[in-house]
Amino acid sequence: MTREPLSVVVITYNNADTLDACLREVDWAEEIVVLDSGSTDDTVAIAERHGARVAVHPFDDYGPQKQRAIELARHDWVLNLDADEILSPGTREVIERALEHPRHAGFRLPRRERMFWTVQHRRSWRNGHLRLFDRRRGRMNDVDVHAAVEVDGPVKTLRAADFVNDGDCDIATRVEKINRYTTGMVAYKLRRRQRFTGLRMVFYPPVFFLRQYIGKRYFLNGWAGFIASVTGAFYAFLKYAKLHEAREQARLTARANRHDGPPRSRPDGPPPPVAPRTGRR
Repeated sequence: MTREPLSVVVITYNNADTLDACLREVDWAEEIVVLDSGSTDDTVAIAERHGARVAVHPFDDYGPQKQRAIELARHDWVLNLDADEILSPGTREVIERALEHPRHAGFRLPRRERMFWTVQHRRSWRNGHLRLFDRRRGRMNDVDVHAAVEVDGPVKTLRAADFVNDGDCDIATRVEKINRYTTGMVAYKLRRRQRFTGLRMVFYPPVFFLRQYIGKRYFLNGWAGFIASVTGAFYAFLKYAKLHEAREQARLTARANRHDGPPRSRPDGPPPPVAPRTGRR
């Protein structure tokens, strides 16, 4: 039975360490589109070696860059991957069956995380991510840092298919990513006027740890699962701590402007957009 043709879209910036493994598992697709942000390593050469159609555009934010890549695709059905994500064995067959006269607007694929020196246990909970979709019915949303696809229509989870996020090769990389991502989320949370920041700082991190370690069965991953749960709780804490800090700094600036005359802008400006993760160090 014939299926819908598929375009795989990937955005890149200095991803030479992971891109080859990513593209090797999708070279069966009718098209691979790579939108690069000006890599200085072998990223573009690796993409071209896999027959990808490569375009270059300066990076401004994750969601808009992904949307540009999606719009470059020649086919209606798109598989949206990051440069450090790899389809697991057997996932190709599940995707191809799903694309035989699809009755859904999109499909979620469960994602397994790299936990430093190991990969998430298959019996622990895998979050589903909407990565396979009809681009005529979907587009990236405007959430800073964690922008995701939203579609108009029914969505189904392909439980028998999954992919591995191979990005967090060590604890230092994970902590660096947490710092960048939480900084990038401040502007979005300020726009949403999120309330009860102090309570969230106090109570959400331990709840997050228990949900990961016990609820999602990260304990099956041994010490790697424990460390991943702790760093996840730290992420939950830090995004609200930085939001609280931004509000306190805004209050100090407003108070100074009231007492010192003409309004002054903050010297450092708003938080910059978070760039795509570079290759491993």
